[in-house]
Amino acid sequence: MSTGRKVIWGIVALILLIIIAGVFLFWRYPIAIGIRIERRELANAGFQKTTLQGPTPLVVWQAGSGPPLILLHGAGDHAGAWSKVAPQLTGRYRVIIPDQPGHGESAPKEGPLSLGTVLAGLNSAVEQCSGGQPVILAGNSMGAWIAMLYAREHPGRVARVVAVNGGALLGRTDVSLLPADREEARKVMALLRDPGSLQYPDFVLDDVVRSSRSGPIGRMLATGDEMKTYLLDGKLNEVRVPVDMVWGESDQLMSLDYARKMQEQLPVARLTTIPHCGHSPLRECPIAFTAALKNVLQQPPPEPNPAP
Repeated sequence: MSTGRKVIWGIVALILLIIIAGVFLFWRYPIAIGIRIERRELANAGFQKTTLQGPTPLVVWQAGSGPPLILLHGAGDHAGAWSKVAPQLTGRYRVIIPDQPGHGESAPKEGPLSLGTVLAGLNSAVEQCSGGQPVILAGNSMGAWIAMLYAREHPGRVARVVAVNGGALLGRTDVSLLPADREEARKVMALLRDPGSLQYPDFVLDDVVRSSRSGPIGRMLATGDEMKTYLLDGKLNEVRVPVDMVWGESDQLMSLDYARKMQEQLPVARLTTIPHCGHSPLRECPIAFTAALKNVLQQPPPEPNPAP
């Protein structure tokens, strides 16, 4: 065999090895690979990553210009959850996406993770990134909970809240977010997505089982008794900031009944629903969700609910 052919076959063999290694890594660690892809999408869209100093160093991604809009991911997630949505908002807003404390690249990296620590991280982001302007807070799942807590404590710093399939009321107590095996993971994931959406394959479910207990969700549930003190059942009337709720209709973890209960208790609230979409519409149906989010943000804030 000539030297040229040997070089060509060597290159082909190297490419095949890289492909095989990539397939193996994706099969073994699909969640980690997905996180890397989403964060790269943020960078490719022009978002700059910085670390805010404070009691708990916080990694944030920022891009765009205009009123400050802070996007908050859910428990166990990271800033890249917004990678399909955030680039569509930078023409009108200064978009700020933190890795919430204990998530993504933000500290603390280990040990129990309290909701108070997560709330303090949002306070750091507002103080250091808002430029002194009132912020818009848009949060999914736990991110909506954190947004409502912050708005209740600091109404003068928050222009409005957008709660996406999440809030500060007690939700279902019959669902474990720490599945013990593949079948338990399958049942949990089925609650989170529309039946017509692509369902997760077994190797992803296996990774969910592996990562959940040692990840942020497991660390937060270790402080479960403290977390209950941050619920606002019977206290939502104290959230005086206007709240838009954008809701995937197929969510069975935090259903439309949960959203309507919040709407009844909040002084100023409006509900927009997205059909055929579940608990995380920013990932499951980003086009429809982005359109809905833009629509509510371009409207005036909702009017106060009529007195009973």
